[in-house]
Parts: sequence; C-alpha cells; structure tokens
Amino acid sequence: MQRVDLGPVTHSEVGSSYAAVSARRWFDYQRGLKRGLDIALAVLGLLATLPVWAIVIAAIRIDSPGRAIFIQERVGRHGRTFRFLKFRSMYIDAEARLADLHKHNELDGPVFKIRRDPRITRVGAFLRRTSLDELPQLFNVLKGDMSMVGPRPPLPREVEQYRPSDRVRLSVKPGLTCLWQIRGRSTVGFDTWMKYDREYIDRLSLRLDLSILVQTVWAVLSARGAY
Repeated sequence: MQRVDLGPVTHSEVGSSYAAVSARRWFDYQRGLKRGLDIALAVLGLLATLPVWAIVIAAIRIDSPGRAIFIQERVGRHGRTFRFLKFRSMYIDAEARLADLHKHNELDGPVFKIRRDPRITRVGAFLRRTSLDELPQLFNVLKGDMSMVGPRPPLPREVEQYRPSDRVRLSVKPGLTCLWQIRGRSTVGFDTWMKYDREYIDRLSLRLDLSILVQTVWAVLSARGAY
C-alpha cells in the first residue's frame, strides 16, 4: 500500500494531527460500532441493489465501449491509496482529455468539475444524477478502505495541493456520503467543502452518521447539486 506525497508538511507532523484526532472521545465509536454499521449497511445495500447492477452494467456496455466498472487510485485514511470503484460514467479516453478542459473548471481549489462535461456518456449522466455510479463503493466499504459516512476520497493529485488545514480530512476513513453530499455537492466551493469535512470530524458520532445517511436519501432523490 502506498502513500501520496504530502508536500512540505512531513509525515510526522501529519501523523501527530492524526493522533490528536484519534484521541477524541468518539475514537471507540470510529474503531468499533462504526465499522459494524458499515458492514451491515454495505451488505444490505448490495443485496437490495443486486437487480439494479445487472441493468446498469448492460446499459453502460450498450451505450459506449469499455468496462462497466471504473477503477481509480484514491487517497484514504493516513494518506494511503486504494483502488476506488465506480460504475463508469465517462468515455474511456476521459483522462487523456482532461488537460484540454481544465480552463473550464467551475470549482476553485484542486478539484475539477464542470457542467455538461463532454467526457460523460448519456448513461453516465443519468448514473451521476441518481448517484447510481457510486454503488460499487459498497465493496470498498466492505473491504475497509471506506466507510458509509466520511469525507469523499480525493485523487492523489488533489491531495498534493492540499493546505495543512485540508489534510485533517485524511485522519478518518473516506465515505460514500458526507455533509458535502447533503449540503449542495458540486455547487459548494472548495473552502466550504473542506469546512464541512472538518465539522464532520469534530462532531463525529453515531447520531451524526445516521442523520447524514437519512438526509442522503433525500439528496439523491432530489439530485440537488449533482453533475
């Protein structure tokens, strides 16, 4: 397992911030009950959506050439990288076309997002609006690389541009949903996004996780801020 380059902040400095975060009163929840909740919900989610998987996989393959499952390196807790799974929502040459689109970026900070991204397929646009493209991450949750609730997992190139205050979000496992997901998603600026993640870490508890999960259902159904 690899770690991303954390730039001018040393691993020991970052490690001390992790230790401080882990010493909070919710540490037992994070290590025990939270993991049990992740496994239970991931299993239930996979069983409940199994018929959807067959339909989505068939639609992706009919719509455009390439594999239905997209695998990408993302950064998890303590800067460790892992294989992040999604249903493919873009054409297979999407990464090669990224450089030409950077000037159209609609988000500040190191994150790239634009409306009507020409790399997104017809089926992919639907999958993103409905968040169905995220379903394979239930396997990431089962494996332990992710949690059901936590900061969204960043790309290595994004983490390399993080400020020290942004890196605290790497002190917990990344999640399938988070405060950013229920408070606007892609309409939220980078600084506000990082503020939400720090708020989540400060308030982390079973009650907060359950609240976010319930609100995620409405956020997904309304497709608010999804693109």
